[in-house]
Amino acid sequence: MALPAVAAIAGGLATAAYLDAKFLVRHDLSSGSLAANQKAAMDFTVERYTSNRMLMYHVFEDHATGKNADNLFLMFENRSWTYKQFFNDIHRVANWLRNDLGVKEQEIVAIDGANSPEYLLLWFGLEAIHACPAFINCNLTAGPLTHSVKLCDARYLVAETGTRDLVEPCEADLTTAGVTIVFYDEASIASLSNTTPIPKSLHKGIDPSELGGLIYTSGTTGLPKGVIMLRARELNTARSVAQYLKLKPGNRMYTCLPLYHGAAHGLCVTPSIFAGSAVVLSRRFSHKTLWPEVRASKADILQYVGELCRYLINAPPSPLDKQHNIKMAWGNGMRPDVWENFRTRFGIDTINELYAATDGMGASFNANRGEFGKNAVGMRGIYWNWTNGANEKRVKMDIDSEEILRDPQGFAILAKTGEPGEVVHRMDPATADTVFAGYYKNKGAGHKRFIRDLFAKGDLWFRSGDMMRQDADGCVYFVDRLGDTFRWKSENVSTNEVSDVLGRFDQIAEANVYGVQVPHADGRAGCAAIVPVTSITAPEQLDFTKLAEYLLATLPRYAVPIFLRVVPQLEYTGTMKLQKGRLRTEGVDLDKIEASTPGDRMYWLPPGAKAYEVFGRTQWEELKGGKVRL
Repeated sequence: MALPAVAAIAGGLATAAYLDAKFLVRHDLSSGSLAANQKAAMDFTVERYTSNRMLMYHVFEDHATGKNADNLFLMFENRSWTYKQFFNDIHRVANWLRNDLGVKEQEIVAIDGANSPEYLLLWFGLEAIHACPAFINCNLTAGPLTHSVKLCDARYLVAETGTRDLVEPCEADLTTAGVTIVFYDEASIASLSNTTPIPKSLHKGIDPSELGGLIYTSGTTGLPKGVIMLRARELNTARSVAQYLKLKPGNRMYTCLPLYHGAAHGLCVTPSIFAGSAVVLSRRFSHKTLWPEVRASKADILQYVGELCRYLINAPPSPLDKQHNIKMAWGNGMRPDVWENFRTRFGIDTINELYAATDGMGASFNANRGEFGKNAVGMRGIYWNWTNGANEKRVKMDIDSEEILRDPQGFAILAKTGEPGEVVHRMDPATADTVFAGYYKNKGAGHKRFIRDLFAKGDLWFRSGDMMRQDADGCVYFVDRLGDTFRWKSENVSTNEVSDVLGRFDQIAEANVYGVQVPHADGRAGCAAIVPVTSITAPEQLDFTKLAEYLLATLPRYAVPIFLRVVPQLEYTGTMKLQKGRLRTEGVDLDKIEASTPGDRMYWLPPGAKAYEVFGRTQWEELKGGKVRL
């Protein structure tokens, strides 16, 4: 080939590479357009429906009876299963549920337990008999637990014996509501022996839009809401994530995230099953056990949330830090100050950050391998904007009122490049209730996520409740979550729920709960501005030991406020909504608090403490210096 031709080709390749990098062409093409993704989902759903294979159970069956039968499906501590072995065990649990407990088709059964193979067997055993699991947060007790079980109309709460101390105080209330509590453990599940195949008749004509299960989330109402999981949506989420991650038999994804959450559920377990790859399941997160489990299992994908990664880099360095098989870390919430430290220390090629929500519509992905795009939750190039830009917007917000700002014509104002704005998604009014099924027995709460006449009369949009910004290069960054929920210790905490609990304490007249950013920690720690009852004339008169005991006994540990701010009165907006903006901004910074309202007194619950203590200068400096970690 002549040299000029070679030079021309080289020049063309260089130009193509430049355009690809500048306009994110390859990233956009790999993500696909919204229209193309919707068509693929529809075609897949029709194929599964017409063949009477609308369950994840059927995907599992395809592997267990096909060429992947002897491939690894699950590793847990010192136990492991192939697809064939686990599929056989599913039937033992399914027959017990159907024959001994009498669980019917489409009946909702609440399951409550920590991560274990037995939990997975219950999940897919219920699916096998065309029933619906309701995934209860295993940290709950008292009102939130009984509410969650009653909400789903369950006849049975199948609970792990390890949750007995949380469940038994609720037994009288649940029994009165007609709920039978059945405890399980490894031995009881192992004792089941009936492996009779499930009748095919149970699987005929399953509606793609029928209820498949409930995953609970903390919302603004103060108690968990049951997010409706539809059969088709669960299948298509598994399919799309498996395809995006390019999962295949032989991959091993490690997760220590709780199975009752959407992350482990829909971003690890079901995509792995769809692909015929393996799940390496940990009982819970611990920085002491994570890397030994990862090394022993030879996992090549690590699922994370941001807090997990911070704990790992805060652990003492080890010569074994890079002795593992992990090629990709996959998850959400990786903070900017952790991102590169995590990648460098543990030698991980790809940080695959995503944005998604169990009760949301949009999803963003960023498979980051270098400097460009780090810390972003998504990328928006020229092709993406051409195909999807009309369906997803960022709009300017009033943070305190949480209302979308409008122009003189009454339409939303788009956030500019670099400006934060709430993400909204266009909806077709004719299919809105199918695309977003909302919350179980709470249609009103679901419809609150809809907003009309946003950019034109008669249009319909879905409010994500999340603030993001996009830079000039098309990188999208998560800013914050709107509303009365903040995230701490990988859990969503409802401020209204905590406020209600505080309000029942006999020494507190009013409470305003919010999340605050603290040094060296991801998410937001709980803080409560409290007004004492009139009989208490000074903060010192509050019984801080009794208050801590009450909160620790009533709330999950992650929801107990770490900080208390004793104030003379609360602030409200003109529409009688509690003002949180100033309190969030000041956080627990004593300089800001003293400059704003010098009479306010701060208290905190130090790690491991059983009573609230004064939070003063010494404690604030120790927190800033990293001497105390929450």
